[in-house]
Amino acid sequence: MSDPQATYLSDYRPPAYRVTHTELTFDLDPAATRVKARLHLERHPERTAGEPLVLDGEGLTLEAIALDGEPLEADEYSQDEARLTVHRVPERFHLDTEVTIAPEANTALEGLYLSNGMYCTQCEAEGFRRITFYPDRPDVMATFVTTVIGGTGEPVLLSNGNPVERGELPNGRHFVTWEDPHPKPSYLFALVAGDLKKVEDAFTTMSGREVTLQIWVEEENLDKTDHAMASLKRAMRWDEEAYGREYDLDLFMIVAVNDFNMGAMENKGLNIFNSAAVLTHPHTATDAAFQRVESIVAHEYFHNWSGNRVTCRDWFQLSLKEGFTVYRDQCFSADTNSPAVKRIEDVSFFRTAQFAEDAGPTAHPVRPDHYIEIGNFYTLTIYEKGAEVVRMLANLVGEAAFRRGSDLYFERFDGQAVTIEDFVACMAEASGLDLTQFLRWYDQAGTPEIDAFGEYDYAKAEYRLILRQRTPATPGQPDKQPLHIPVRLGLVGTKSGRDLPLTLEGEALGSDAVIHLREAEQEFLFTDVSEAPVPSLLRGFSAPVKLRFPYGREDLAFLLANDGDGFNRWDAGQRLAMLALDDLIAAHRNGVEKVMDPRVIEAFRGLLEGEPEDRAVLAEMLTLPSEAYIAEQQPLVDVDAIHAAREFMRQGLAMALRDDFLRVYRENQRDEVYAPTPEQIARRSLKNVALAYLMAIEDEDGVALAREQFEADHNMTDVRHALTLLTHSRRDELSEPALKAFGEKWAHDPLVMDQWFAIQVTRPQADVLERVKFLMEHPAFSLKNPNKVRALIGTFAAQNRVNFHRLDGAGYRLLADTVIELNRLNPEIAARLVTPLTRWARFDEPRQELMKAELERIRAEELSPNVYEVVEKALA
Repeated sequence: MSDPQATYLSDYRPPAYRVTHTELTFDLDPAATRVKARLHLERHPERTAGEPLVLDGEGLTLEAIALDGEPLEADEYSQDEARLTVHRVPERFHLDTEVTIAPEANTALEGLYLSNGMYCTQCEAEGFRRITFYPDRPDVMATFVTTVIGGTGEPVLLSNGNPVERGELPNGRHFVTWEDPHPKPSYLFALVAGDLKKVEDAFTTMSGREVTLQIWVEEENLDKTDHAMASLKRAMRWDEEAYGREYDLDLFMIVAVNDFNMGAMENKGLNIFNSAAVLTHPHTATDAAFQRVESIVAHEYFHNWSGNRVTCRDWFQLSLKEGFTVYRDQCFSADTNSPAVKRIEDVSFFRTAQFAEDAGPTAHPVRPDHYIEIGNFYTLTIYEKGAEVVRMLANLVGEAAFRRGSDLYFERFDGQAVTIEDFVACMAEASGLDLTQFLRWYDQAGTPEIDAFGEYDYAKAEYRLILRQRTPATPGQPDKQPLHIPVRLGLVGTKSGRDLPLTLEGEALGSDAVIHLREAEQEFLFTDVSEAPVPSLLRGFSAPVKLRFPYGREDLAFLLANDGDGFNRWDAGQRLAMLALDDLIAAHRNGVEKVMDPRVIEAFRGLLEGEPEDRAVLAEMLTLPSEAYIAEQQPLVDVDAIHAAREFMRQGLAMALRDDFLRVYRENQRDEVYAPTPEQIARRSLKNVALAYLMAIEDEDGVALAREQFEADHNMTDVRHALTLLTHSRRDELSEPALKAFGEKWAHDPLVMDQWFAIQVTRPQADVLERVKFLMEHPAFSLKNPNKVRALIGTFAAQNRVNFHRLDGAGYRLLADTVIELNRLNPEIAARLVTPLTRWARFDEPRQELMKAELERIRAEELSPNVYEVVEKALA
């Protein structure tokens, strides 16, 4: 088999023919669904007359084809495994095709597939070509009319838009016809059919229209939809208030499905959700799950404008819709919950996971210049870094101009497929700023690094700040140009402990300002600085960069106590802990005695004894950097030393501050009806951080509290946290009874069993690999279900670093075996799962060789384009 070929941005051409209207009829059958399509086409004005019509199509059995009503002869068209070509067509015409497909055999979960008796589609990015022959690209936008025919097993037949006709047919069949009046690309097509029940509500838009809202689920999940419905209504109102965007159809539907590769999909008017992203109940879902559902519901709804009404011209522009929409859902969540905690959570995840992606063999720009399989580019770089780029843009132009630019973008390009340049040009026009240099953020890969130096002149009352930027080389991009980087900062007076007024080049900026780093090196001179300051740099993580400043530990402890920016207070604590962890890692590696830094203890004591302004922020400040984040800060990852150092610090803090943690736990323990409100979530978060420290030393009080919390069974947040602490205990008499009781109670609930899997495979004990293998045989586990794979295998490889990276290579072999099997079943999930092996260059030589050997073993297989691309880049 020949190697898959790359697609390049530079080769973009508009389609030879565009579709103006699409008519589809589905006659559903598990083994042989018949799909009739009538495409109304016309030549694109920018393409040459007389070109053949080339349509995408994979795994389709062509039953009939006709041009303007006349069947085509065999020599008038040709078909291969990827496309259908009609050799001669007029300027304007319609094409009829009929194909058969087998939904029950579709384990890749792309196109139309059968999941637990329910028909479902997933067409982004290139799944529609598995349904019918079509120009399956985002710049072909058409109106759709879809008729779905089903039997008694499919009482509910859904598709995009509004239902316009329904009726009964012979042999117990029935049909529903749906009309979507808004032009859309094929990736936004959706169909769901099965035995579903609905929860219905309504929303009145700002213009007074009433929109019907429906959430469709299996009957046993009807009591798990309240939060999703409330989140949807909050998101609709927020989008009207923040962006002036009103929903445009009479009906908005969400459907929950168990087998789904993604979190959710924004198909026009019919959002299809992974059940994990929509179903919640206090007894089955944690606070984090409630917040995640709220965020994802909002994200997919916001796509109605930033992705559906205005979409991307080609898949290289994917961040145009995803980065912008992630930024929008982050702002929504910040407004709904705690802004500081939301920012801390987002940045903590970003700096751990996206920085690792930037430093690895699959590093790519926010707008890649080529790909082999577009499914591999649904990445943290496209989504999260794309969102950070939009956030920088919003900060640069200001709130008012960003709103004007967004309005201009939606109005100018409504119903069109556009580029990143179109979006940025609207912001430049609305603000009057030259954003030419800013566009480099979209085209340069890698994480920029800023080296900062500061000096205070007592005699002149001046503070001189020098910033130097560089972006390391990444695959295919050895040389980088300077970026336009907004650096938000303050100067915190060492005497007053307050932000000092900022005056730069004679201009008063207030006490918190953004300076613009555009050159490789720039100097900023602040005058009238009345006392020696400690600089608070990159406030709110104002740019997705790595910042280096020679802070001393006293400086960091000072900022932790006094910084006026909540995010930077947290970050100062993380930096202080990292310096101490570096010492402990070196001590472990060199075989010398570990010594706890008393400054970390005193800093944490100060946090615990102070009056918490925001318990949720305090919980984040008391949480040590994760092993994954610590690893990203090391030149070479020493898995065992990192684990030992973090455990030593955790236990040291627990022993030194035991009474404080016990007090904090008891002060935040409440007997109240559960609600996922910011206030309750903050108390539970702080209480459970305290309990985790108490269980780090497993004294009798901590053990008793963990047992009581588990047995109280008050809400899943507390139950799961207590179960995790008991399961991770060094004492089997604590872990096994609790695991058994939990597993038996929730054996009927797939989503809760996913939590049960994840808790067990993150145990630090050395026998966990055998437990992973045992759980892979559990009746509740299936390789065909992406949620199960992520919960069990993905969690083990990503979150149990000390056991996944065992020196005998057994963890790597298990992952490689799973990837090889999934490559045949679901290539998209297989390609995502292999990621931990691709980071081999960060580890010691023995582990490098073991990881490369497993990658070579995978490469020897007959690989899907998805897995081939990732493995080839990793071994290049």
